[in-house]
Parts: sequence; structure tokens; C-alpha cells
Amino acid sequence: MTRSWSRRTFLQTTGGTALAVGIVGSPLLSGQAMAADEFSALRAKWRTLMLGEGFSPTAEPFRTMLTKLGTRAAEFRSTMAPAGGSLWPDLVWADPEPDTDQESYGYSQRMNDSYGRLSVMAQAYCQPGTGLTGNASLAADIVAGLDHVYAGIYNEGRTRFGNFYSWQIGAPQALLDTCVLMYDQLSATQIANYCRAVDHFVPDSAVAGYTGTSTGANRVDLCRVLILRGIVGGSSAKVTVGRNALSPVFPYVTSGDGLYADGSFIQHTSVPYAGTYGAVMLGGLGMLFALLAGSTWAVTDPNRQIVFDAVENAWAPFLYNGLVMDNVSGRGMSRGISLNDPGRIQADDHLRGHGILSAIVLLGQGASAAENARWRGMVKGWMQRDYYSPPLSDPWLSLVGLARLKSVAEDTSVSAIAEPTGHRLFPSMARATHRRPGWAASISMAGKRITHYETGNGENLRGWHTGSGMLYWWGDTYANGQYSDAFWPTVDPYRLPGTTNSRIPLADATGGDWGAPKPDVNWVGGATDGHRAAVGQYLKGLQSTLMAKKSWFCLDDSIVCLGAGIKSTDGAAVESVVENRNLGPGGTHALTVDGTVKPVGHPWSETLTGATWAHIGGMGGYVFPGGATVRALREERTGRWSDINRGMATTPITRRYLTLWADHGTNPANGTYSYILMPGASTTQTAARAADTGWVQILANTDNQQGVRVPSLGFTGVNFWFGGSVGALTASAPCSVMISEKTDGTAVICVSDPMRMQTALTLTWNRAVASVTSKPSTVASATTGSSLNLTFGDLSGTMGATQRITVRLG
Repeated sequence: MTRSWSRRTFLQTTGGTALAVGIVGSPLLSGQAMAADEFSALRAKWRTLMLGEGFSPTAEPFRTMLTKLGTRAAEFRSTMAPAGGSLWPDLVWADPEPDTDQESYGYSQRMNDSYGRLSVMAQAYCQPGTGLTGNASLAADIVAGLDHVYAGIYNEGRTRFGNFYSWQIGAPQALLDTCVLMYDQLSATQIANYCRAVDHFVPDSAVAGYTGTSTGANRVDLCRVLILRGIVGGSSAKVTVGRNALSPVFPYVTSGDGLYADGSFIQHTSVPYAGTYGAVMLGGLGMLFALLAGSTWAVTDPNRQIVFDAVENAWAPFLYNGLVMDNVSGRGMSRGISLNDPGRIQADDHLRGHGILSAIVLLGQGASAAENARWRGMVKGWMQRDYYSPPLSDPWLSLVGLARLKSVAEDTSVSAIAEPTGHRLFPSMARATHRRPGWAASISMAGKRITHYETGNGENLRGWHTGSGMLYWWGDTYANGQYSDAFWPTVDPYRLPGTTNSRIPLADATGGDWGAPKPDVNWVGGATDGHRAAVGQYLKGLQSTLMAKKSWFCLDDSIVCLGAGIKSTDGAAVESVVENRNLGPGGTHALTVDGTVKPVGHPWSETLTGATWAHIGGMGGYVFPGGATVRALREERTGRWSDINRGMATTPITRRYLTLWADHGTNPANGTYSYILMPGASTTQTAARAADTGWVQILANTDNQQGVRVPSLGFTGVNFWFGGSVGALTASAPCSVMISEKTDGTAVICVSDPMRMQTALTLTWNRAVASVTSKPSTVASATTGSSLNLTFGDLSGTMGATQRITVRLG
């Protein structure tokens, strides 16, 4: 392969003769040389996207980050020992029995990691202030390392084994990034060799169909490989294939992987994944949009607006004070302290969130001016409010990401935007978020389309019950480390807050890998007006006989939680967990029950009989309408990240917990529970709510229906598991209904078909209604008068979306 000169080099070499004889713009320069000039410009742009810009290498925190980068690169360089089957002694890639088992996954990962280390070394060579900047000896070692990995494993003569990701995404991305950084040190023969290897493992056919491992975030990663391979190897055709293959990522999907119109993002067919795979997709698209902008291959597909819309539709609802909620991070929530680098936190909800903030800033460069300005304001607000893990001190964030966030923090033209309030329901991924002034909550469920949990690659081995109605919540200025501070390796996995579970013992990775365990239930979802909501889950336990109906009514300062029809024949205890607060290494938060402060020492436990309210100091309150028997426990729990993720550290970690739960006993036949969660409430506010026995009216809490009415809010919510009558509402078939009566004489009726099965539905509200002022096309007829009768047509195709009707009351 002959390296083409850049236009600048050509003119410099000819001493301007090209201009003098008038051949600039001729076929000679508009053909091969002009194409090479564009590839050169794209390589330069990718270098900037990788290395960052607009920061001073002598200013903190960049000086320290660059020093650490140099130290890491020096360590990698000093331990590099090319041998048969490895480039580093601790990264042996030679697999004695290459196949697709877990052991082979490890060998393929070591090949991937070898390229990753070379990429780190290349960054240290190119970045200023690393102590290795422009070091010729380092450059020679990097090039030698590339040749060794090519000769030993990643070449056109090898057959892949282990994890497809290592061969088609991880390794080629690191290889091509290194090729861009070290381009001037590589010969034409070396570039040709590396490009042949990439072509072998990532042929154009990898993006021929939008199926399997070529969807969503994976598809964007594959496109990145093809585009960079084209830029490095000077192939316009490869760049075109990669650019065009992005288009299937943009449109909304109705099943499988991708973005949904309701804001859901799914990867691996059944896993809610906005927090990890979705973040990769967001960041990858931002990089590629920025790379190709203004070039021959600019991304102009009008459907790319769907990605821009998703910033506020799909990602923002799960971002709070800089963190991204764990219930959309799949198995990523089990990544904590790395086994290979015990001093480094690999990830938590805040660290993952910071990466998304950086990706949003980058994506904004390709969006409209209005979108870019608004997103920068949102990012600035999230950054300012992240007191628990300040983004500009994030040790996990890349230097490039940090530079982007610092530019927003220092941009005086940008005003921080406050956290929004309101409710978002995501029926396509069985998730809900509820935001109020001072706090935010989220609910994770499972059904026929959405997995109980995802395990795979030895990760998230005990996430069994995260889809069993887990209720997460955070305060504005407190409890932002609730799930960040070693929660997942130390919490009792059978007592996740909000869940109903059988205590039947489960083995690690029970149910199978990659989202395999899905309960055979259809009724999961709810109805919302965007402010309040009725949410419900027909629960079937993971590898147990447990069945239950669970409802959450999300209101202005609280969430009313109901459970009914709780039954099991497992021969094991069944519990519904009201709360399980992580108090940190030494927390002694006071527990007050009906005005009495309980002991703060541990271990401590008590059965609270006839309790009407409880309060955890610095956290919030819990009200038990009509009184309840609640078990309470203070304990220290010790765990290891390796308990839940085989690639994580084995160091023991201890945290204190305060747990409240309803004990339904062994083999319950018809267990129930009811409580009100009041995040941030004081003891006085909690006691007052408990004393106001008429504040909430529990209309039904049975295996057939669950519903509440809150007169002071004009709120009525009913989940009809079967048709029937509850209070003033009668439904002919299963559905979710939420009504909000307003002080101006109007009302909003919200109805959904969570089962996605109703071809006809009749709903009667025994309340005088003068007129219907708006209704969707799904309403076939509406009769007003002394009552409102709504007849719906086929709702099975609405994907569980809320149907909103507004009326004027009689």
C-alpha cells in the first residue's frame, strides 16, 4: 500500500509549483490527493475527539490526570514482555481449547485488554504533560506491540473464539484508535496488515442485517469500527458502509433492541439499558456525528432527530443529581472495585451518570442551537447538585469527558436548570420514575417482555429480585449514595426495598444469562397524567411458586404501596420489604415508631405490632394505614464485589442496614400489605399523616383489584387485575385507571391496557360529567350525564400507553 500525501504536504514539497501551474482543483488533486486530504482531516478530528481540547495540561485536575496516564503507560511499557501467546505475562490470550465457554471469554478478553494497554500507551505518547509525550522509545514499543498482537492472534488467518465483543468491537476499536494516534509512526505495510485483520473479523456483512449482536449500542460500535477502518485505510467505501449502517439505529422500535416512542431503551432483547448500553450508544453517536460533520460522509438521515429527542425522552428521566438510576443499567450495577486495580472504583450510579452527561454535551454539538443550550443547562444543574460525587473530581471519567464537563461548568452564559417534577411511565421496559420537589423515586418490574434481571460474563450473579417491584428513591441533598456506597455487594439480595420475595434459596446466576429469566405475566404497567400515576405489577417469583399483585400510587408528597393475593407453596418464608436503607459504614440513624425511639445499637431486631407509622432519621417516613405488624432489623452486613461479579475485588466490605418488612409467613395463601412512603418527611409530618386516617381511602386491596382515593388531591387510582367495580369505577376488563379532579371543575381520566390484549373495554365513572372536552381515537363512544361511560375500541396495539380523556364535571 502506498501512502497518499496530504494536500498540505504536497504543496509544501512542490514549493507551491502546483499553484503556479494551475493544477489545484484539477483531476489530479480532486481525486486521490483530495480524498487523502479528507481522510487526513478526519484522522485529525478523531485525535481531538479522543484526546480532548480546550484544557490546560498544567491546570488541575488535568495535570494530575495526565501524570497518572503517564504512570500507567510507563507501568504497561515496563511489564510488556512479548512471548508466544501473550504481550504481557498477565494477559495470556493463547486458549488451549478455543470455543465459546466462559474460559474462552476470558482469553478473548485478554487479547482485547492487550490492545487496550497499547491504546493507553499511545495516549500517553500523544497527550502533553504525561512525562512520555513524544518519547521515541515509547513509540517504537507501541508499534512493536501492535505487530506482536497482529502476528500472534488478531490477524486474517485466525478464527475467533470466546466473546464476539472482543473481536468485533473492543479490540478493533482500541487498535484503530491507536492507529490514528500513531499514524505517522506506522508503515503502509503495517496499516495494510491491521486493516486486513479488521476486515476479517468485522466484514461489511456484520452490519448487513439489523439483528443479533448488530443492534442498538452494538450496532453503533460496529459502525464506529467500519468508519475508522475506512479512515485509517483510506477506503471511502468502508466509511460509507459504516455511515449508512447507522440508519437502522434511529427509528423507534416496537420490540427488541432500540429506542421506543415511550422513552424506553432495550438491549439484549429484554433488558432496560439506558444507563450502560444506552450510554455507549449515546456517546458513540455523538462521536460519529461530530467526526463526520462537514465531510463527504456527514450523517444527514432525518431520523437522527429521534436520537436528539431521546436525550430528554429516554435519558434525562433516569438522571438525578448526576447519577443514572441502577434499574436501567442491567448487569452494570454489579461493577464496583476492579479485581485488577483494587484501588479504583470501576463504576457506580454516579460515575456512570457522569459519562452520560459528557455524552450529552458532545451530542449537543450536532443538535440545534436551542437543544444544545438547554442540554448544557441541564448538565450544569446535574453537576452542581452532585454533592455526593462531584463530576469534576471523578477518577473514572476520561480526560476528554472531564474537559467537556469543565467547559460547561465554566460557561457563564449557561444557567443551571433545576430537576423537573412529574411522572414518567415506560411500559415498554416496565419502569417508572416519579419526581417531586426534594426527591425522586423509580420502580423496576418484570413481565413477559422484560427480564427479572440480567446476568452474564459472571456479572450480576445475585440480581434475582431487582425486577420484583424494587422501589428506589433519593433525596435532593441526602441519600444520594444509597446505592453507590457498596450497596449491591452488601445488601441482602432477598430484601431489596419495595420487593415481594420468597426466601427460597437461589443459586448464583439463577435463570440463565442475558436476560433469559422472564415471568409469564402480561399485566405490568399503569396509567399517568404526567404528574401522578397508578402503577401495577402482576408478580411471579423467579423459580418459585410465588404470586402477588403489587400497586404503587404515585402522589404529590408520597407513594401509596399496596400488595395483595400474595401466595406461595415453596415451603419458604415470603416477605414484602418496606425499606432497606444503607446507613454506610457506621450509620446510627434513629428509628422512631409511633413516637418511640428504638435502640440504635446493632445487631437489633423487633417485631412492631400494630405500628401506624415509622420514621428513619435523615431519610423519611412510613405510614401503615389501619396499623400493621412490621419486622425491624439493624445489622452489619459484609460482602465482596466478587460475590456478585467474578471480575471484581475480593476485599471484604461492611455496611450497616436498617430494614423494615412485612412477614407473610411460610406458604401464605392470601397475604396483603399497605404502606405509604414519604421521602424526606420529618417525624412530625409522618405522625400527622398517620393521624389523618381519612387522607387515603383504600378502595380495594385484593387479588382482583387494587385502588385508592385521596379526596384532598381529587385523586382516584385503580388497577383492575380483572374487570369489576371499585368505588365509583366499573371496568369490563383488566386495565389501569387514574383520575385527577381539578379545582376548576374539570377532570382528567387516564386509562391504559397494560396487558396489551384488550380488543374492547368499557369504563364507567359514577360521577356527573357535563361534557367530554378531548379524547383519543381509541375512544369509540363517550356518554355523559349522571355518569360517564367510555367505550374503547382495540387497545391491544397501544403498547400499554396511557389514553387521556379530559372532561368538564357536572
